[in-house]
Amino acid sequence: MSVPASLNLNQPTPGGQQYLELKANVHRKLLNRLNLEALAQSDRARAESEIRTLLLELLTEENTPLSLGERDMLFAELIDDVFGLGPLEPLLRDPSISDILVNTHRHVFVERGGTLHRVPTTFQDDRHLMRVIDRIVSGVGRRVDDSSPMVDARLSDGSRVNAIIPPLAVDGPLLSIRRFPAERLKAEDLVNIRSMTRPMLEFLEHCVRARLNMLISGGTGAGKTTLLNVLSSFISERERIVTIEDAAELQLHQEHVARLETRPPNVEGKGAIRQRQLLINALRMRPDRIVVGETRGEEALDMLQAMNTGHDGSLTTVHANTPRDALSRIETMIAMGATNLPERAMRQQIAAAIQIVIQQSRFSDGTRKVISISEITGMEGDVITMQEIFLFEKLGVAQDGKVIGRFRATGVRPKACERLKASGIHLPPDMFEGVVEVK
Repeated sequence: MSVPASLNLNQPTPGGQQYLELKANVHRKLLNRLNLEALAQSDRARAESEIRTLLLELLTEENTPLSLGERDMLFAELIDDVFGLGPLEPLLRDPSISDILVNTHRHVFVERGGTLHRVPTTFQDDRHLMRVIDRIVSGVGRRVDDSSPMVDARLSDGSRVNAIIPPLAVDGPLLSIRRFPAERLKAEDLVNIRSMTRPMLEFLEHCVRARLNMLISGGTGAGKTTLLNVLSSFISERERIVTIEDAAELQLHQEHVARLETRPPNVEGKGAIRQRQLLINALRMRPDRIVVGETRGEEALDMLQAMNTGHDGSLTTVHANTPRDALSRIETMIAMGATNLPERAMRQQIAAAIQIVIQQSRFSDGTRKVISISEITGMEGDVITMQEIFLFEKLGVAQDGKVIGRFRATGVRPKACERLKASGIHLPPDMFEGVVEVK
């Protein structure tokens, strides 16, 4: 029985192992024969023409049975290698992806909807991944090599990048990209996705307008920056805002905003500008409010002093698991910069400076919720006193993995109501009562 000429039994099946190996082989030969650095500097149309010509030559030489669509896909991947970030480009174009985590050249994970998924994207080898990392860090005047194996950088769209390479990374280079959506969540969105209830949102809005100092606490990826953006949107257009960040992530839409960003050391290890230096300088810029993206070091004392000396309504975030832990972390940070300050004096500074502590958390199903809004009421002896106003109670997990719980007001009317009243804000008594089920 003869086989029709149009049917090639040895043709690789698209998506099969033989096809993937064939594709990787052609891809590798192309990269070896192309001068990527020279092409990246040349005219894009000329570079695309040269790549397409070479691709056709290689496929002809190897008698490779690829369809027209498969050839176009391979061509697009090569263009991404020359002008972009190679295999990461399709992931960066996907708006549903919030994190891209590269665990050596073999494994790539992404976060969608708050949960991690492995994707079939891979790099050819560690050298290929290192080339992508070098392209990222060189774009912001940084370098990564044996003498400087850790680096923080930022992509042109504002995405935050961290890379760490051998010898610190044992199995190969590691790359983490934290992406931020072009359109950030707005206040109403937080209620619609059940991140908080409307009374909680209204209370926080009034606290911002009444210029209460607020601390947002939570773990990595809990949504602290998103909440900080939302709260910042309640600041009046008539106020001058100075923002201080390690990597510029905040998107404030007020007209009078002065944005400051830290600077890492140069290739000689010099020239670094830390948050504490920027905060001290910000006090000379006549700010009405100071917004610090994240407090993580000795700048905590300067931040508290700014809150205590005429810059009411300032906002910042901190990494901590509970509101009480957040205050302990602030205390530890103060000790980092002022070791001779008595413990009681530190706590007095904290109690006097911060009025509201908001705890944000990410749950196992990927949802992010405000699980506690607490008020600092003062000191009793050497202990900072707090009272919880709103909280989220986790009741269990449904069969589909969704977290079941309820938002609940504790019934405690905050002392801050007097300050809100002095600002012309009158809160209804039933705001601090009631339960909202979340399924």
